[in-house]
Amino acid sequence: MSEVPDVQPSVSVGDYVKAVWETAGSGAASTKDVAERLSVSPASVSNMFVRLQEMGLVRHERYHGASLTERGRAEAMRLLRRHRLIETFLLEHLGYSWQDVHREAERLEHAVSDDFTERLAQYLGHPEHDPHGDPIPTAEGTLEPEQSKPLKDARTGERVRISRVAQGDNAVLAYLGERGLVPGSVLKVREVRDVDGVVVVEDESGEAHSLGEPLARSIFVRAEQVSRTGR
Repeated sequence: MSEVPDVQPSVSVGDYVKAVWETAGSGAASTKDVAERLSVSPASVSNMFVRLQEMGLVRHERYHGASLTERGRAEAMRLLRRHRLIETFLLEHLGYSWQDVHREAERLEHAVSDDFTERLAQYLGHPEHDPHGDPIPTAEGTLEPEQSKPLKDARTGERVRISRVAQGDNAVLAYLGERGLVPGSVLKVREVRDVDGVVVVEDESGEAHSLGEPLARSIFVRAEQVSRTGR
């Protein structure tokens, strides 16, 4: 990947760079949002933003947050690629549940090399998505653009395929996993209630699922093409 420092940043620096990307993408991440994501104080984030700017990884403007430089984005993509490949390996080959792989990958991503990462990608057959449906950056640092929408924004009667599920809550992941509401599953939207945000869907077996607004917000979908048979 281009623009990556010769010496890899420390664990804490890597965590902050990744948090900026996960919080704001190509935009500016606020001190408050990064502090909440990493469970640290806003003062610690402010100090680290100054350090990251000195390292050429972010552009930091007081009261406007921090945005990644090209070098910072390359570092974020390197860590995301490593993290999501490790998640995939843990699920597919070590029997981890999809709600447990994120925490374990957080520990392992700083302990392996880039060479290990690429060997792992080859071993896994160069997957394009992790167990939660998030795209895995390429070795060159490119990332598939977001083309999905929250299930809560779907229309009644629409046929959709789950593309990814947000990882913020292990209880949510466990609940959805037990019901087969995972990336790749096709659903028919039966009802979208504005009054309380509940979305009722039907899976391919014909079973109905009534999902409250938090669950419907956690599931991201893409429109599914209807086959000629009408299924």
